[in-house]
Amino acid sequence: MKLSALVTKTAKESSKADVSRNAQLLIRAGFVDQLMAGVYSYLPLGLKVLSNIERIVREEMEVLGAQEILMPALQPREIWDQTERWDKVDVLFKLKGAGDRDLALGPTHEEVVTPLMGRFIQSYRDLPKAVYQIQTKFRNEPRAKSGLLRGREFRMKDMYSFHTDQADLDQFYELAIEAYKNVYRRCGLGDLTLVTYASGGVFSKYSHEFQTITPYGEDIVYRLPDTDIAINKEIIEDKEALAEIIPNYKDGDEKSLEEMKAIEVGNIFKLGSRFTDAFGINYADAEGQQGKIVMGCYGIGPSRVMGTIAEVLSDDKGLVWPDEVAPYHVHLVSLCRDEADISKCNEIYDTLQKMGISVLYDDRSGIQAGAKLGDADLIGLPRRVVVSSRTLAENSVEFKARYDDMAVITPIETFYSGGCTR
Repeated sequence: MKLSALVTKTAKESSKADVSRNAQLLIRAGFVDQLMAGVYSYLPLGLKVLSNIERIVREEMEVLGAQEILMPALQPREIWDQTERWDKVDVLFKLKGAGDRDLALGPTHEEVVTPLMGRFIQSYRDLPKAVYQIQTKFRNEPRAKSGLLRGREFRMKDMYSFHTDQADLDQFYELAIEAYKNVYRRCGLGDLTLVTYASGGVFSKYSHEFQTITPYGEDIVYRLPDTDIAINKEIIEDKEALAEIIPNYKDGDEKSLEEMKAIEVGNIFKLGSRFTDAFGINYADAEGQQGKIVMGCYGIGPSRVMGTIAEVLSDDKGLVWPDEVAPYHVHLVSLCRDEADISKCNEIYDTLQKMGISVLYDDRSGIQAGAKLGDADLIGLPRRVVVSSRTLAENSVEFKARYDDMAVITPIETFYSGGCTR
């Protein structure tokens, strides 16, 4: 992609519409644009990042054996009445359809997926099953703020698993935890993200949140020293819970826990038979007896992950995208002015593309070198390659990884043979 053809431009000033770090950086760099509080357009660079995160999520869910579906966002009141949640979910967007029919925009899909899967589950031979979708969700947040971290319209991967018994659910649940860890590792958040015990509410004793440690976080978690395990603030006073979570717990051990701020980037629940009971869905066992189907629910917000990466991995110069989520892998910057050197820089661009390396090429004319380099840092691709008359005279390019302080003059052939992917 040539930067001169990109429909967006960077901005020098931060947006005053949202003071959060991720929104200001993403808007300045031309990745997103705010329509209103909690609602954003994803521009070409931002959509590429979001799509890359969703690709990673898809790959890890399919390793679990989950199958992708797509369910309606528009839902009738009747299914919410059946689970008695129409008046209990306070962030439910409610609207009137033709004939004065009550409808909702889905914040979650238990009410849709349970009867849907019930049509295909008759016996124990049909279980276990897991399905997932990646979809735009809607929540009428009273305090839509923090950029992509707390939206009224957002992207969500929600997965639902169906099992014959608790033991089968428990086994799948542990595999899901590992799959989630893989997602965050591939998105560059692995070392910062903790598996966090939280209340299971009416569904189970515990649920698990995935919390990314950052001083910009709104949540408080307490980490067990030297582990990737943490406890949510809501259950830190529960001595019984602490005794189960902390190895060899003794009264007062909670004082050794490390208090940290964090951003929640995912959560998973054991739902039991709460929803299958509500819709009267069972299975026949080997003897033909009716058994309860138990469920699990597993959520990741790709748009929230994108906002978290922008919030956590950025620096004072701009965004810093990990390889697997970056919109392009190389930011090629031309500082050339005469036609012969510009032609050589174009050849480098073409060669990289033929090698299968995705390139954002700053071919803009009339832009000062400082502005081009500043834009490269702001956009935050993993690698920057600067081509100038000086480097071309040495048959070289100036190479710099986004997280490095210093650039290195590298022969073009060396760059092609491996330097462009390191």
